[in-house]
Amino acid sequence: MHDQVTDLIQKGRLLSREDRERVVDGLLESLNEDVSAALDPAWEAEIEKRLAEYDRGELQAIDGEAVFAKARKLASG
Repeated sequence: MHDQVTDLIQKGRLLSREDRERVVDGLLESLNEDVSAALDPAWEAEIEKRLAEYDRGELQAIDGEAVFAKARKLASG
């Protein structure tokens, strides 16, 4: 017996790649709504400040892989 989720997954596989990406993005967005709503106003202000600094060229981006490599190194000891 198939449940509703299994049926949705099977129907989703019939969609184009672009449409599947839209569905996934929409579902992920809905999962993050609670997290976004719970953000502390101070964190929201900090995020906006950093984005504005980046947009003005005052802040350099750091490659995600470099950040994770440093975090792994710090975590291992």
